[in-house]
Amino acid sequence: MGLCFFIILFDGYDLIVYGSVVPELLAYSEWALTPAEIGLIGSYALLGMLIGGVVVGTITDLVGRRRTVIGCLTLFSAAMLACAVAPNPELFGVFRFIAGAGLGGIAPTVIALTIESAPAGRRNLNNALVTSGYAVGGMTAAVLALIFLEPLGFRFMFAIGALPLVTLVPLALWLLPESPAFVRTDRTEAARRRLAALGRSMRGRAAVALALFAVANFAGLLLSYGLNTWLPQLMRSAGYALGPALVFLLVLNLGAVVGAVVGSALSDRLGPRFVTPAAFLVATASIFLLSVKLPIVVLYVVIFIAGAATIGTQIVLFGHIATHFAPNIRATSIGLTSGFGRLGGMAGPLVGGYLAQAGIGFAVNFQIFAAVALLGAVAVVLVPVRSRHVSSEVHELTPRTEERVVHDDAA
Repeated sequence: MGLCFFIILFDGYDLIVYGSVVPELLAYSEWALTPAEIGLIGSYALLGMLIGGVVVGTITDLVGRRRTVIGCLTLFSAAMLACAVAPNPELFGVFRFIAGAGLGGIAPTVIALTIESAPAGRRNLNNALVTSGYAVGGMTAAVLALIFLEPLGFRFMFAIGALPLVTLVPLALWLLPESPAFVRTDRTEAARRRLAALGRSMRGRAAVALALFAVANFAGLLLSYGLNTWLPQLMRSAGYALGPALVFLLVLNLGAVVGAVVGSALSDRLGPRFVTPAAFLVATASIFLLSVKLPIVVLYVVIFIAGAATIGTQIVLFGHIATHFAPNIRATSIGLTSGFGRLGGMAGPLVGGYLAQAGIGFAVNFQIFAAVALLGAVAVVLVPVRSRHVSSEVHELTPRTEERVVHDDAA
C-alpha cells in the first residue's frame, strides 16, 4: 500500500502540475501559446492515458501487476524529464503524450493490485487510501508551484515529476510484491479464462454496466482534469491574484483526499451503488455554486466540497468498478472504462481552453462542469445489478474463494 500510494501520488502530481503552470505557459513569450493551444497540449497527455489505460489494463491481466507498474512508472518518469527540457511546444506535447501513456497504465494496475491484496471488508477503503495519493500529489504540485513556479519556471516543476526514476523505480524493483491472485494462476489457462470472461463482459447486462461505467468515468475525469487545469486561471479571471488562485487549487485537492477516504469508507458500509451517485449530485450542486459570487470563506468551503465530490468521487468510482467485476477481468474492466473516460479528461482542458479564449466568463465554465457532474450521477444510477455469472461480491471474498470465482467464471 505504501509503494502504491507514492506511485499514485506522482500520477496525481502530473494531473495538477499542468494546471498549476498554465499561467506561466501563457506568459512564456518564447512559445507564445494561446489558451486554446494550451488546452490542446493538455489533452495530449489524456490521449496517451486513453491508449495506456485500454492496452495496459489488458496486459496486466496477462503478464502480472508488478512488471506492468514498474514499466509504466519508468516510462512516465522519463517522459516528465523530457518535458522539462523540451525545446519547443511541439516536442513538449509529444512528451506529454508519452507521459500520459505511462500514467494510463498505472491506475488500473495499482487499483487491481491493491484490491487483490486487501483483507475482506476493507477493499474500497484500502483502495481509497492508496488512490488518495492522486489528491495528495495534486496538493504537492500546488504547494510547490506556490514556492517555485515564479522563481524557477515551469521546467523545474516538470523535472520534479522525474524523481521516481531514482526513488520509486528502484524501491519497486526491490520490494513491490506481485498480486496474490495472479501468483496462484497458471499463465496459459489464466489467459484463456480472462479472454473468455472478457468476451462474456461484452454481452448483456455486463456490457451495459461497462458502457455506463465508461460514461461515468468520462464525466468524472472531465471534471477532475478540467477543474485542475483551469481552476487557477478561472479564479484569476474572477479577479483573484495568482497566489490565491493556486491556494484554491490546493483546497480543491485537500477536499479530494477527504472525499476519497470518507466516500470509500461509506461504500464499504453502505454499498457504492448508493454512495457514488450521491457524491456526483453533491458535485453538481457545489460546482454550480462556484458560478456565483460568494464570500471568501464560503468560497473556500464550496471549493473544498467540490474537490471531495469530483476528484474524490472519481476514486470512489474506481473502487465501485473494481468491486463490480470478477477478479480475472478486474484490471481489464478498469482499463476499458477509464480508457474511454480519458476522452472526458481530454475534453476538460479543451473545453476550458476554448471557453477561456472565447471570453464568455468564468460562470459559464462552472455551469457546464455542473451539468457534466449530473450526467455522471445518472450514468451510475442506471448501472444494472451485478450478475453472479460475471461478477461477485468481491469485497466479501477471501483469496481462496476468489480463486473459486475465477474457476466458476471459466466454467
